[in-house]
Parts: sequence; structure tokens; C-alpha cells
Amino acid sequence: MTVIELARQAGVTPDVIRYYARIGLLKPKRNPANNYKQFSDGDLKYVRFIRRAQRLGFTLAEIAEIIKKSRQGNAPCPMVRETIERRIEENSRALTEMIALQDRMERALAQWKTMPDGMPDGHAICVLIEAIE
Repeated sequence: MTVIELARQAGVTPDVIRYYARIGLLKPKRNPANNYKQFSDGDLKYVRFIRRAQRLGFTLAEIAEIIKKSRQGNAPCPMVRETIERRIEENSRALTEMIALQDRMERALAQWKTMPDGMPDGHAICVLIEAIE
């Protein structure tokens, strides 16, 4: 199948298919008659796998490593589990930081609602921000 046919079946743009081929996630054959890239049903399987892995938070580099291990006949599952466990911990830390930021912002806004606008006087840049401890 052509780039456009694969893209349509996979629900992505042709540019996505071309990019995946350029970075080696897909390995299309060349049509000897016109030198166009020819993709197989296996490539469709890979595109669907890549999109599924991306929805789980895997980067394209990580997905490439998973595919490489699989193509070599090695189980990528231990690496997949470790990556997801690490990503869950990272996300948890990031969420905690975001919640703390949200709380600081809400407290600041509540405080600022009671304050007048300050005019720059050569001593203050923005009295609202400078009022926060």
C-alpha cells in the first residue's frame, strides 16, 4: 500500500507515515516500477502499535527501542514495565508540584483581589507579585 493508503487506514496523516519511515520505525520496501515506498499490513500493525504506545506516554525513542528488541526476538516487556513505573513516579511528582503551584496561584489571586493596582514609583516593579511571601 502507498503512504496515503497506510495513513488513511491507520488514521494518521501521510506526514506521520513519512516521518516514521524516515526515523526507522517503519521499513517500507520500494516499488521497482516507480521507486515509491510500499507498505505492508505489517506496517499498519506497527503504526497502530506506535500510536497506542504514544497514548501510554512512551516517546518515539522508547518506542523505537521496544520495536528493536521485538525485531531481534527479545521480549521488550521488562523495559516497558520499568519505563511505565518510572513515568508514573515522574508524573506523580509533577502532579504534586502542579497542585502546589495551583494553590500558590489561588492564594495570590485571593490576596490580590483586596489590593489596589500599584503604579510604578521607581521602588516597585509590580506590587502584586512583590506582596507575595
